[in-house]
Amino acid sequence: MMKYLTLVGIVSLLFLHACDMNKGKHPYTNALINESSPYLLQHAHNPVDWQPWGNKALNQAKKENKLIIVSIGYAACHWCHVMEHESFEDLLIAEKMNENYVSIKVDREERPDIDQVYMNAAQLLTGRGGWPLNIVALPDGRPVFAGTYFSKEDWDKILDYFHAMYKSDPQKMLDQAEKVTEGIAENEMPTFNQSALNYSADTAQHIANQLLSELDTVNGGKSGAPKFPMPVIYEYLMAESYYRNNPAIDQAIQVTLNKMSAGGIYDHLGGGFSRYSVDGTWTVPHFEKMLYDNAQLISLYSHAYQRYGTAAYQQTIVETIAFCKRELKDSLGGYYSSLDADSEGEEGKFYVWGVAEIDSLLGEKAQFFKTYYGISVKGNFEGKNILERKGSLAQMAKEYGMTEAKAEGIIAEAKATLFHARSQRIRPALDDKILTSWNGLMIMGLVDAYFALGNEQYLADALETGEFLLGKQVFDGNRIHRNFKDGKSSIHGFLDDYAFSILAFVKLYEATFDEKWLYKAKELKEFASAHFLDDKTQMYYYTSDTDEKLIARKMELSDNVIPGSNSAMAQALFLLGQYFYDENDLKHAQQMIANSQANFSEHPYYYSNMARLYSMMGETLYEVAIVGPEAATKRNELAKGYIPNKILLGGKNEGTLDLLEGKRSEGNTFIYVCQNKSCQLPTQEVAQALKQIR
Repeated sequence: MMKYLTLVGIVSLLFLHACDMNKGKHPYTNALINESSPYLLQHAHNPVDWQPWGNKALNQAKKENKLIIVSIGYAACHWCHVMEHESFEDLLIAEKMNENYVSIKVDREERPDIDQVYMNAAQLLTGRGGWPLNIVALPDGRPVFAGTYFSKEDWDKILDYFHAMYKSDPQKMLDQAEKVTEGIAENEMPTFNQSALNYSADTAQHIANQLLSELDTVNGGKSGAPKFPMPVIYEYLMAESYYRNNPAIDQAIQVTLNKMSAGGIYDHLGGGFSRYSVDGTWTVPHFEKMLYDNAQLISLYSHAYQRYGTAAYQQTIVETIAFCKRELKDSLGGYYSSLDADSEGEEGKFYVWGVAEIDSLLGEKAQFFKTYYGISVKGNFEGKNILERKGSLAQMAKEYGMTEAKAEGIIAEAKATLFHARSQRIRPALDDKILTSWNGLMIMGLVDAYFALGNEQYLADALETGEFLLGKQVFDGNRIHRNFKDGKSSIHGFLDDYAFSILAFVKLYEATFDEKWLYKAKELKEFASAHFLDDKTQMYYYTSDTDEKLIARKMELSDNVIPGSNSAMAQALFLLGQYFYDENDLKHAQQMIANSQANFSEHPYYYSNMARLYSMMGETLYEVAIVGPEAATKRNELAKGYIPNKILLGGKNEGTLDLLEGKRSEGNTFIYVCQNKSCQLPTQEVAQALKQIR
């Protein structure tokens, strides 16, 4: 008996020792611990009994007749972190949520379909949206209340109010849920336009004028604050100016691009852009860095460099690509999603500087650097300084009595010194999930930079990412998965994953003339049309017909910070229709644009990508075929300039595309400039081909 008690005592002591060891680590662990999303894992040790979205949580809510909390955010979201710390780490708040609700956490970047449905609810109920997005829903998932960030006091009141109401007057909540759900289902649903699409240059100019009227002519971007980059708007405007040579548009674009790349929204030491600026001068950013912003801005600055030849745009392209490769690229070739805004619990701490720190690091070069970047004792952000280019380097060199080359050297050396010092700081958290659609955008950015700057490494990087998508994210039967982390893909792709992959693969074909990319794009288009298309309207749902059914099946028609997936799909149909001589695809794209014409004519700020396609289809499209041993060299020379209304095809041999048939001449490389399948006289000179286009 004594031996038994001794053994029990030893086991007890070991158990207590293990508990003591773990006590300082994580006293709480919930079901999110088994997820791969960095955002969900951030909440895995909250005292709230969070569950991931899925049948288990939804069935529990129905079985226990409990209201649901759906809380949606993303890893780089500053106010998501704030609400987590204030409310979701609070034991009393957690007790109420655990007792009275089934609480579900959603990463909006992994599950934009869920986010879309509940964001519609927030906009219907409150007229606004944002993240964190917090929903109170019935046990069947239908929302009755929606809002964004709440203080702990307000969230506590909300929890009490809806729990009490559900017990005392459930019918009132049922009525509310029915109205909201009807509104979600009806919101942003397209109609089939019976009229044929008619292009008018006057309409295109009217759209441009509407967009110009909303822009800040002094600081660039949309008037007021906050300021978001919104690259797709400037892509539309740049194309419109190309078609009609509008100096006012060129001025607006250049003001915006100059101010953005000089402002605090741009990381002058490490490259890359933050999400947006909170002010009207691009000075103080919301510091998170997203792959989708930087990918699109690489494309935009590449096109601007092609059109305007501004050296500063080249520097922006080079530094932004370097940032993406250094900070976001995975060893397998995909790119991670984002860097957080916060480090050490403070927003922007990694990026800001005090005067004394700069003085000690730069010594005699400090004053020149501080003048160039507007550094002051007072600072421009909570007593610290966000670097913001304030003057002309040429003018400063003149004032300091030195050559411009010497001034450039001083700034470059100082930046390298500060970058090295900054690298010793505690870094912002990395969201290391890889999303297919955002990687499609990055491939396009890299190819655009390759065409603009001629750097072969950019094409190699784009191909590596393309091979990653093919090898890891495209499965048998051309089914795409959206996410990749820790060697696993678990979520079926949404329409943007298909559309941007298709467009990326078309770009890779143009940059390589390797037809495998074009044929894979065609196969993905066929899968999307089989599983996402609404036959009645000829528009595409955001989710496939094989996906989980939510309370509404939605379409994404308008642009946000990323172009709307229906506009991207229309562009994919149009391009593939041109390459493969597929009249059905061309007519389908035309129908989608016709369905959207009222929207982009009246509200171009939110539909500018579809408007850009409208103009591309209305203007002459040049099919440029290059066949012969020097096809790649001549393609790259021709692609250096900004020509938005062209497609490139060809190769050393004719390949399989109809337009290339009969165009090979032994030992020669000919360029054929064609319109609607009818070609002008071939030439061996790129300069002559450009004359035929312009």
